[in-house]
Amino acid sequence: MTDYPDTSPGSLFATTLAVAGHDGDQIEAYLARPAGERSRGGVVVIHHMPGYDRETKEMVRHFAELGYDAICPNLYSREAPGADPADASAVARSRGGVPDDRLVGDVAGAAAYLRSLPAANGRVGVIGHCSGGRQSVLSACRLDLDAAVDCYGAFVVGEVPAGMDLRITNLIPDLPNLSAPLLGLFGAEDQHPSPEQVAELGRILTEHAKDFEFHSYEGAGHGFFAVNRPAYNVAAANDGWERIAAFFGKHLSTATATATSTSAEG
Repeated sequence: MTDYPDTSPGSLFATTLAVAGHDGDQIEAYLARPAGERSRGGVVVIHHMPGYDRETKEMVRHFAELGYDAICPNLYSREAPGADPADASAVARSRGGVPDDRLVGDVAGAAAYLRSLPAANGRVGVIGHCSGGRQSVLSACRLDLDAAVDCYGAFVVGEVPAGMDLRITNLIPDLPNLSAPLLGLFGAEDQHPSPEQVAELGRILTEHAKDFEFHSYEGAGHGFFAVNRPAYNVAAANDGWERIAAFFGKHLSTATATATSTSAEG
């Protein structure tokens, strides 16, 4: 019998807890799990630059509704513990954003937590929007993950413009190490990343024979998934959610894990 995540409406559990992040630091995280102990994959949700906010936590619960254990680590736990997301984001921005090595360590800790849960099938995906999109790609280049989704991640390629106070570089040196299938969702009206940068990223991934699929939406700009912002684009967001559900369903299901194991043994 094929064991895909149960996408029917049902009960779920959500809570705030602490997980071990980079260098063993205890960081705040938001966890949502579907009811029952049916074997399932996990999703690490990386919040955007505005922070560990209500809208991101809604996404975490949405993945639980889709049948996954899902967690979002608070990347600003160290800068401003317990602060309002906007205040914590301001502190993090003033310091140039989250250091890449620390981000990878925090995602690794969140993924390890998901794999430790009783119903875990061992497969974990990662997803992020805006700065989180770049960080999703970074995580998939440096960690053992099973799927990654980049929603309009800025500066995966290209350079940070002068005057934008971010102490980050592009990920071109990391891209040959991408080890998980990648789904990219972009707005054709976006400038960070621009359509030209999305095309450049596609060329680099093709040169390195990486498993990826990109979709760009006409009339959509940056932040088209953000329901609380003017940039929200209903058609693009709805199609994007359908593609995300199908992508994670393909790569994080117990059936996929079993098939991969069988293939490796053969």
